[in-house]
Amino acid sequence: MITVVGTGTGAPLPPDAGAALAGAGLVVGGRRHLAAATTIPDTAERVVLGPLAPALDAIEQFLEKPADQGRVVVLASGDPGFFGIVRALAERFGAERLEVHPGVSSVATAFARLGLTWDDAVVVSAHGRDLRTAVNVCRAHPKVAVLTGPGSGPAELGAALRSSGRVLVVASALGAGAGSGATSDAGSGSGSGAAASNAGATSGTGSPSTSNAGATSGTGSGAGTGTRSGTGSTPGLSTGTAPDSGSVPHSGERERVERVTPAEAAVRDWGPAVSVVLCLDESRVLSPVRTVAGPPSGPAQWALEEGEFTHRDSMITKFEVRALALARLGPRLGEHVWDIGAGSGSVAVECARLGAAVTAVEKTLDGVERVRANAAAHGVDVTAVHGAAPTVLSDLPDPDAVFIGGGGRELPAIVTACARRARRSVVVAMAALDRVPAVRDALVAAGLDCDGVLLQSSRLAPLPGDVTRLAATNPVFLLWGVRPPVRSEGAAQ
Repeated sequence: MITVVGTGTGAPLPPDAGAALAGAGLVVGGRRHLAAATTIPDTAERVVLGPLAPALDAIEQFLEKPADQGRVVVLASGDPGFFGIVRALAERFGAERLEVHPGVSSVATAFARLGLTWDDAVVVSAHGRDLRTAVNVCRAHPKVAVLTGPGSGPAELGAALRSSGRVLVVASALGAGAGSGATSDAGSGSGSGAAASNAGATSGTGSPSTSNAGATSGTGSGAGTGTRSGTGSTPGLSTGTAPDSGSVPHSGERERVERVTPAEAAVRDWGPAVSVVLCLDESRVLSPVRTVAGPPSGPAQWALEEGEFTHRDSMITKFEVRALALARLGPRLGEHVWDIGAGSGSVAVECARLGAAVTAVEKTLDGVERVRANAAAHGVDVTAVHGAAPTVLSDLPDPDAVFIGGGGRELPAIVTACARRARRSVVVAMAALDRVPAVRDALVAAGLDCDGVLLQSSRLAPLPGDVTRLAATNPVFLLWGVRPPVRSEGAAQ
């Protein structure tokens, strides 16, 4: 058997975990975990957990020894089954060979310090992963917990969320000096000593005790130039593992829980002891009672009727067009979508309802206000940017997908600029036949696989005498370009 013990956040080891540690023949853990474990027998082998693969090899070799050599004990942070080392151990040795003693996770502890529930929170790991996913989740949801890592700490997160209207709560050294009072700095965030770290394992490359890079203002994916809109009460892996970092605090650290703005976080040097960062829209941290934890379930309907949106002179993407556009855009949690020439913002709002972070670009001021009003009415966050594409696009973080619903003579240049930066797909709606060839050429020139349709629909319309006719809508061309998968040695990646 392999005994996995979660430590940290000030809670003592349970008696059975302590007994397992006393009978250990091999103990694997970070330096801080090993130093804090006072009951390890002098005869036990110790392996400092750095890169994960050598540690797993050492465990396998020890398991081949006679049983009387003692048992294997792995010391981990917080709850090792929550973005922790349990996944890698189960994959290598089988879940049936694990005996797990979980500690309290850093996420649970941080929300407890604030007196908040977290069944409605979205938890995302930035440890050993691209920060942009965490940034997009923070922009789209009102209550998010981010497990940080080197280069993905409070400073980088703050730099990317400067204009988001969110508040960051940085929880450092959770459990240090437990019972003697944690510090809570509300607002200014001018105190010193708050920090960032993640202890745990990333399959193949992770290390158990890693600190985030110092404050690096401007790194990460920038937050754009717009303002967040929407104030409704919206209801809330790879085989690599990211740590739950509520682990044994660094020597001399005191627990700190600090509220700061993203701009304040961006210019701080947070040091090596951050446990977790909470990103909150403080006007929406309390949600209705939940049945399912985590992100809210998707909307019951999409491609909503035009009447669900405020719009001007029928200048709105019709629901038939929106339905296919959404299917080709594929908006989802953790991704970023641009809506260019947003008009009413109907596509932007629909993408946000499906979980994506959304930036809507609109060149008219009244259009920008209309986008914000529609986002608020549907209880979602949409960043509305006033300006003309393609000029304004250079200030925005890269998108995963782009919808283009306007552009006039500038349409080919807009499509070119969007297609060069979109990570996955670009969808273009247009009524003019003459613009189709140039748009198609722009998509293909950017290396996208292009396809499209002419949508012509007829809707049921009443006539006098309780009879019905078909009323034709204007035909619309919908072209889309999809970035082909990268291929390595003949296999799609």
